[in-house]
Amino acid sequence: MPPSASETLLLITIFFLLPLDTLSSVIHAGHAIPLTGMCEDACGAIPVKFPFGTGFGCGHPEFVRYIKCSSGTLQFSTGTGIYTISSIDYNSSTIIVTDPLMSTCSSMQNSGSFSLDKSSPFTIGEQNIFVLLGCSTTSPVFDPNEDLCDTGSGTRVCRGLYSCKGVAGIGLPQNAPISTCCVYDSEIVVGSGYALDLPKLQCSSYTSVYEFGDEGDPTKWKFGISLQYNDSYHTNKCKDCETSGGICGFAGLDQSFACICRSGVNTTTNCFGRGYAWSGAVELDFQVNTIIGGLLLSWALLFIYNQQIELQDLL
Repeated sequence: MPPSASETLLLITIFFLLPLDTLSSVIHAGHAIPLTGMCEDACGAIPVKFPFGTGFGCGHPEFVRYIKCSSGTLQFSTGTGIYTISSIDYNSSTIIVTDPLMSTCSSMQNSGSFSLDKSSPFTIGEQNIFVLLGCSTTSPVFDPNEDLCDTGSGTRVCRGLYSCKGVAGIGLPQNAPISTCCVYDSEIVVGSGYALDLPKLQCSSYTSVYEFGDEGDPTKWKFGISLQYNDSYHTNKCKDCETSGGICGFAGLDQSFACICRSGVNTTTNCFGRGYAWSGAVELDFQVNTIIGGLLLSWALLFIYNQQIELQDLL
């Protein structure tokens, strides 16, 4: 049974009123750039710029497995856990990561381990100092043949931390002997592929200091893990996209470059005068005209169809 006039109109109208991004994937399917989820320029109070992104398809694909925005919190993932990013300095290509189990002067507790994938685009910052706390006297960090602990300035750091009331959290009295404390030599931790395995090292906890506000007062030290990231991915194409008000991202199985505009549209270049990209360069006014033309055509077809029905009734 042929469709009724109303059914015909409905089918035609639905096709031409499909969301533009759906049409862009139907028409010219081999050239369409599928839309990603909306990319934001901030996660909570932290501005998010390239090469980072707030979700899949945003930023550079090398970073998507390590950085994501979850419920307004920017997170950093490694093999040992998920950590909070407290700040990003884009001028120095540095992020500060906070481990909730890491000890500070105000609160010390048994910690987990921390690792950094060798293949990741991140490295331990040179200003970062890792301190192992509550270590066994048989810990391999005290092996005289290995020389793993900094016995110079590291001694002052250990004394400062053991002067904190928080040491009670790892079963030590305030101002305990620093023989169970080790400041890792900076040459050991700086770089990529770093792994801090506390059970193997026979230590109760660790902390990381990235800035000494007042070296004599540990309550003013800044605790967190400073990581440098590779910023060589910022191409001219991405800069052009950002100048147009877009956010750099990627699309497709080949993770090709995509410029994500404020309306949620992807293009292969920038957002200046761009609409929903079908072939990478189709203008929005062409698409609007197509839809309007389709609606007019549907009404014309309906009119012809009704005329044919009336003619058949007369015969």
